[in-house]
Amino acid sequence: MKRWSHWVVAFIMIQAILFPHFVAAEEKKSELADEAKSAILIERDTGTVLYEKNSHEPLPPASMTKIMTMLLIMEAIDKGQLKMDDMVRTSEYAASMGGSQIFLEPGEEMTVEQMLEGIAIGSANDASVALAEKIAGSEDAFVKMMNQKAKKLGLKNTKFQNVTGLPADDHYSSAYDMAIMAKELLKYEEITKFTGQYESYLRENTDKKFWLVNTNKLVRFYKGVDGLKTGYTNEAKYCLTATAVKDGMRVIAVVYGAPTPKSRNAQVSKMLDYAFNQYTTHPLYKKDEKVGKVQVSKGAKNHVSVTTEEPISILTKKGESIDNFQQDIQLDPIIKAPLEKGDPVGKLVVKKDGKKVLETPLVAGDSVKKASWWKLYKKVFGMYTKVVPKDS
Repeated sequence: MKRWSHWVVAFIMIQAILFPHFVAAEEKKSELADEAKSAILIERDTGTVLYEKNSHEPLPPASMTKIMTMLLIMEAIDKGQLKMDDMVRTSEYAASMGGSQIFLEPGEEMTVEQMLEGIAIGSANDASVALAEKIAGSEDAFVKMMNQKAKKLGLKNTKFQNVTGLPADDHYSSAYDMAIMAKELLKYEEITKFTGQYESYLRENTDKKFWLVNTNKLVRFYKGVDGLKTGYTNEAKYCLTATAVKDGMRVIAVVYGAPTPKSRNAQVSKMLDYAFNQYTTHPLYKKDEKVGKVQVSKGAKNHVSVTTEEPISILTKKGESIDNFQQDIQLDPIIKAPLEKGDPVGKLVVKKDGKKVLETPLVAGDSVKKASWWKLYKKVFGMYTKVVPKDS
C-alpha cells in the first residue's frame, strides 16, 4: 500500500514539473468559489460548464428571480405584445411591495422602458409586479408563466412563488438553472443596455427625481461586466448572476450564499478571470443570421429563410486548433404552414472528432400564413397544365 501511495505522489510531482500551468490552473479552479454554497461558470454561446460547485442544489435565489421576470418581459416585447413606450399603471398591490423599490405610488404610470430600468438597475420589486400585471393580468398568472418557462427550458430544480424573489416557502432555484435562465435572457442582446448601466435617473425634471445605482458593483469595477442580477435575503445570503464579455467570448458566473458582498464579488471575479485566461471562442454565426432556406407545405410562400436563434461559437482551450470541428445543418423534412417567425425548423450540430459538442435550434426567419384554397387550387392546377416537351 505504501509503495502505491509513493507512486501516486511521484506521478503528481512529475505532472507538476512537466505541466506546471495545467496543475496551477486546476488548483486555482478548485478555489474559485470556496466561500459560496453553490456556484457555476458557463460559456454563453455553447453552454459549456467550465466550473461548478453544488450547481444543482435548490436554494433561495432572492432577487436573482428577476432574471426570469426580465426574460418574460423581453419575450413579450419581442413578440409585439408589449412596447418599450407603452405606459404601465401601478396597482395598489404593486405599490405595496417591500424591499428594493423605486417607490411607485398607486395609479402612477411609467413606460415599460423606465420600469425595466428600475428592475435591471435598482432591483425594483414594485416595478416587477407592475409589469407582471401588465403582461399577465396578475402576479399569480405571471408566476405560472415563469414556472411554465422553467419547465420548457428543462430546469429541474426551480420553482417560483413570486416575481420578485422576496422570501416565500417553496421558492427556489439552483446555480445551474439560473445560468440557463441567464443564457436565455442574453439572447435578447438589448437587455445589457439596462443591466450594464451603473446609474440612471427616473422621474427626471420632477421634484421626485429618483437616483438608480446598480446593485451589481462589478458593472463598474470589472471591465466587460454588463449584467445581470444580484440577490440578497437573510436566508439566501449574498447571491449574484454576472455576465461579462471579452475578446468576443461571453461567460456567465453564478454564486449562491456568499457571506458578504465583498466575498460574492471576489468569487465571481475569480471565475471570470479563470474563463478569460483559459478559454477562447471562435464565432460561427451571429444571432438572426441566415443560413439557408426550407420549403413550406401549403403556405402562402413556398419557402422561408432559416436563421440562427442565438450567436453560435466554438469554444476551445486557448491555443487549441478548430480544424477537428465539423458543423452539420439539419432541416426538418416537412414544414407546414402556418409558421410563425422564430418557430424551430431544424438544428445546427457541431461535432469534434465525430462527437457532438453543440446543438442549437435553427428557426424560421419570417412568418408564413396558410395558403388560401384558391392559391392551393392554382398550385395544383398549374402542376397539371405545365407543358411537357415532346421527345425529339
